[in-house]
Amino acid sequence: MTAFCSNRTVTVIIDKAFSGIKAMNTMQINVSQLLKEGIGSVRDYEISGTIDTTDSGASSPIRGEVRLMRTSRSILVKGKLYVTIDATCSRCLKTFDCPLTLDIEEEFFPVLDASSGTPLPLPDEPSSFSIDEHQVLDLSEVARQYPILAIPMKPLCRNDCPGMQLNS
Repeated sequence: MTAFCSNRTVTVIIDKAFSGIKAMNTMQINVSQLLKEGIGSVRDYEISGTIDTTDSGASSPIRGEVRLMRTSRSILVKGKLYVTIDATCSRCLKTFDCPLTLDIEEEFFPVLDASSGTPLPLPDEPSSFSIDEHQVLDLSEVARQYPILAIPMKPLCRNDCPGMQLNS
């Protein structure tokens, strides 16, 4: 399947409108108060930062909105992130900016009980995300992984790209 990057959306999750959004200039959110609140408590944040999806040291700005909801054992993060990555057109082989819209939904598990400070068991899944001992939820790894998974298999610089031009 060939995908044109500006139309690329990953995972379909319909979110309600965000209200009462707090702006964050980082991918780290202190959730200590949210962990002490009841199940169903919600916080909304605007986040921004930079990510490296190529391991080359070149970083891309990422921004978005996330909603954090307290569950019985964790914090559920849902949101929408926007990032533009460098991609190579599968037809003409030129490098171009590929904008991606990412719908995220991940569960973060605390390593310590927020009230007592006692260690909590983590889920058996090796790919689960955790909230550190300081009750800081770090979205950096989510923001790095989702764009990598969303890169089209055959990116196109534009839908009508004619491909490589041969000189006769």
